[in-house]
Amino acid sequence: MQVTGPVQTGGGVVQGTVEAGGVRRFAGVPFAAPPVADLRWREPQPPHRWKGVLQATRFGARCMQLPIFSDMVFRSNGMGEDCLYLNVWTPARPAPQRLPVLVYFYGGGFVSGDGSELRYDGASLARHGIVVVTVNYRLGVFGFLAHPELTRESPHHASGNYGLLDQAAALRWVRDNIASFGGDPRHVTIAGESAGAASVSAQMASPLSRRLIAGAIGESGGMIYPSLAPVPLEEAERAGVEFARRVAAGSLAALRALPADSLLKATSRPGSGRWPATVDGYSLTGTPADVFAVGDQAHVPLLIGWNSEEADWRKLLGSQEPTPQNYAVALRTLFGELADEALRLFPGATQSDIMASATFLAGARHSAYSTWKWAELHRGSGQPVFRYYYTHPRPAAKNPTQNPPHTGAVHSAEIEYALGNLATNQVYAWTPEDDSVSTAMETYFANFIKTGTPNGARLPRWPAAGRGDTVQVMMLDVHPRAEPEPFRRAYRFLDGFYRGHPAP
Repeated sequence: MQVTGPVQTGGGVVQGTVEAGGVRRFAGVPFAAPPVADLRWREPQPPHRWKGVLQATRFGARCMQLPIFSDMVFRSNGMGEDCLYLNVWTPARPAPQRLPVLVYFYGGGFVSGDGSELRYDGASLARHGIVVVTVNYRLGVFGFLAHPELTRESPHHASGNYGLLDQAAALRWVRDNIASFGGDPRHVTIAGESAGAASVSAQMASPLSRRLIAGAIGESGGMIYPSLAPVPLEEAERAGVEFARRVAAGSLAALRALPADSLLKATSRPGSGRWPATVDGYSLTGTPADVFAVGDQAHVPLLIGWNSEEADWRKLLGSQEPTPQNYAVALRTLFGELADEALRLFPGATQSDIMASATFLAGARHSAYSTWKWAELHRGSGQPVFRYYYTHPRPAAKNPTQNPPHTGAVHSAEIEYALGNLATNQVYAWTPEDDSVSTAMETYFANFIKTGTPNGARLPRWPAAGRGDTVQVMMLDVHPRAEPEPFRRAYRFLDGFYRGHPAP
């Protein structure tokens, strides 16, 4: 392993490694103090300074999490509360000017994920002349517990959102240190998928971060109803009190005294609750939907979209067979008095109709609608919005009995394509067609990170969505092309429904 020359940061000197293809990697760089003991459930504090040279050759520990998602391949150095580390990939050859920066937030429902995952590796985009940063942030109960005692001790009278505060601290670290790695602190694009995309929407809305970014990319998610919308502080505090009761912790001191493993185990028990973000008045002064609606978000270019099979039709019908009768009951349960109108928009006369409609609706409830709404809200910002719809299914798996094929692009399937990391995923038998899709998508993303537009030479033109009711969308598959937005009438129906009837 070849080491690279030392780099001075605010915390001290770091030394990384040189990877194939002329890329330097600095792994496991602390951007905040370990959030342990009395710092558990506190705003991230500045990292401790170190003496000598920090060997940034191994990824740091991933944040506390249960083993929920089988597709996450970690390179982290174990797991623990001491997890606030970031990773930097930068071209090895010095550039004549500072390079654009990408900061990528991982997905995982705010309960899982890590910046070391293979699919987020930054080497390929670094070879495009971009400095890439992946960031760890606290998850689950460690990242989002609110409690009245936490609110009282906070100088901002806020609690919860520690994971979002970690992200904001990482962005400040990038502002202060990324020039030492060849990056331009004034040209930072933030990106993420699923909960990572929701994080992007939150950081665009946050007064702590919105002036630190020059562009944003959101893949399949937004912190907007129905799924990941933040809750009022009082509601989150009540949930925190109930959780403390369940773990027999009568005070904040008792909660902080519990071993991390015990807290994590407690979150796996039935009825332990969920861990949404909070409108805390500090990191989020309102819901992102409200902030975007009044134009207080970061006014930066946005590249945003989702996939054709974000969720399976069974997420809507459960164990019921896809018959017209069962489908009608499901729509009645979901939409109530609007079920007849929903049935006209999402037909269910045949099994194939039902499976297609239920797949669409399940995907909308999962992440597609929140992404659509985010894009719609930002179209009024005066900045360009570049919409995509990703439809390319993965190829057959090397072991199809473990990974049955899908007809559409499932949730998270685009990540390896967009970041140029197909080769890091050994599950699928990638084809030259997949390489072609990846080359196009990664080039679009790289262009956007560099210039604020995905357009460049030798690629079909990607128009901005526009301001009127005829919205242009880039259909991303083997043959990228711009088309008028499909399903617009359906999403407008869902928009009216969700604004008046938040999903359970």
